[in-house]
Amino acid sequence: MQTLHRTRAGVALALAALAGLTALLAACADAPPSAPANTTSAAAAPSAATPEVRRALAPTGTLRVAVYPGSPTSMVRGPGPDEMRGLTVEVGRALAERLGVPAEIVVFDRVAEVVAALKAGHVDLTITNATPERAADLDFTEALVALELGVLVRPGSPLRAVDAIDGAGLRIGVSQGSSSQRVLGPRLQRATLVAVASLPAAATLLKAGELDAFATNKGILHELADRVPGAQVLPGAWGQENLALAVPQGRAAGRGFLRAFATELRRSGLVQRAADRVGLRGLAAPKTE
Repeated sequence: MQTLHRTRAGVALALAALAGLTALLAACADAPPSAPANTTSAAAAPSAATPEVRRALAPTGTLRVAVYPGSPTSMVRGPGPDEMRGLTVEVGRALAERLGVPAEIVVFDRVAEVVAALKAGHVDLTITNATPERAADLDFTEALVALELGVLVRPGSPLRAVDAIDGAGLRIGVSQGSSSQRVLGPRLQRATLVAVASLPAAATLLKAGELDAFATNKGILHELADRVPGAQVLPGAWGQENLALAVPQGRAAGRGFLRAFATELRRSGLVQRAADRVGLRGLAAPKTE
C-alpha cells in the first residue's frame, strides 16, 4: 500500500534542507551568456523548460516523485511527523521547481514497487540503480552517485568479512525484488537468501536475530545500523550500484532537458552537497561515460 504526500515545491524548497540546492540551481539558470567558459554548472545548465518538456516529464501537471523509506538515496523520515529528506526527495523537488510545476512525493514500501510504478507510468521520476535489466523498461540519465554494496550483520555476530556470509545455516536478507536479490542470490551456495518486504522489516528481523545479515548498498546499511544498536557494517564490498535519474520510457521530448539537468547536478557538485545534507555514506566513484 502506498501513501501519497502532496506538497507544493515552492513551499518545500523554502525548507532549510533544500535551500542550498535550490539557490545553486537558480544561479546556474540565471548565469549570463558571457559567463566564463570554465563555469561548469552554467555551461551544463539545461535551457528553460518548454511546454513540450513539461508535458513529457510531468504529464499530469505535477511531477510525481517516487520514493521508498529507509534509504538516504530515496527518503528517510525527519524529526517532524510530515518531514521527509533524501536525495530523491531533494532532486525531485528541484527538478519540479526547474520545470515550473508542483512536486508530489509518492511513497512505496520498497524499491521494487517504485520501479514497477515507474514502468507503468503511474509516477514520473525516481533515483535508482541503473541496471541493464531496468534500462529495458526505463530511461536513465548518467549516474549521479555510486555506492558500494555491502553487508550489515546482526548485533553480536561473529562474522567479520563480506566473504564470510556464505556459510551453512546463515540467513542473509535482501529487499524483495531488488537488484541485490537478483545479483547476490546466485552467489550464495550455502547461506539462505531471505527476501524482506521493507527496510523497517529488515531492522526488526536483525534486532530479533531472525536475520544474520542484510545486504544492499552501504547508504542504506549505515542508516539501518543507526537503528539497530550493535549491528555493524562489515568492511569490504561485494559490488557497486550506480544511481541515476529514471523516468518511464516514451518521454523522448524531455530526454535532453533531463540529461542536461543531471549533468548540471553532478558536475557542479550539487549532488554531493545534497548527499552530505542527508548523511549519505558508502559513496564510491561513479563510472563516467
